[in-house]
Amino acid sequence: MSTSPVRIEGDLTPPLSRWLWLVKWLLLIPHFICLIVLGIGFVLSTIAVFFVLLVTGRYPRGLFGFNVGVMRWAWRVSFYGYSALATDRYPPFSLADDPGYPARLDVAYPERQRRGLPLIGWWLLGFPQYGIAGLFASAGVGFTHGWGRYESAGLTGTLMFVVAMLLLFKKTYRQDVFDFVMGVNRWAYRVAAYATFMTPEYPPFRFDAGSREPS
Repeated sequence: MSTSPVRIEGDLTPPLSRWLWLVKWLLLIPHFICLIVLGIGFVLSTIAVFFVLLVTGRYPRGLFGFNVGVMRWAWRVSFYGYSALATDRYPPFSLADDPGYPARLDVAYPERQRRGLPLIGWWLLGFPQYGIAGLFASAGVGFTHGWGRYESAGLTGTLMFVVAMLLLFKKTYRQDVFDFVMGVNRWAYRVAAYATFMTPEYPPFRFDAGSREPS
């Protein structure tokens, strides 16, 4: 089994509050504001990267580091918030990796990528994956889902309703449910990285549940 260049990991951190999930949307408003601004930068840099790749086949390292940082920030917010509800530790305001935080994301830098017209075809090949990720997240794939668009429809919304009820009435978060939640998020972020040219490797049609990436 090949290892994905997109690594999404998270640690369930009990004990979790029965009621904190009710107000996490309020507590996360400062993060949402930051991510809206960062998201504009992410979109603009991705558009610029597309044209750079068409000509050179290389992803500028500075833009790559920024975009990975935005995805990393969004994943921490999602993990604390309504894509996982798996920790009560408030996420840091940072683009940098934080090994001490229970949610971590990294993307391996691609030394060379496709260029020219094949780059356009490569992106079009992702449509089956975009459809699956959309069904999982309902509000959009990966990082856009982490910016606060938390409509209740879709698999993630259903899972979070189950988790919230378990926390409220039993003060528990089943490990098997958490593992499944991680698999859903992992799929969505892999697709997001592919869609935004951060990796030339096609996302695997493989559901990798659990806290850690498969080795």
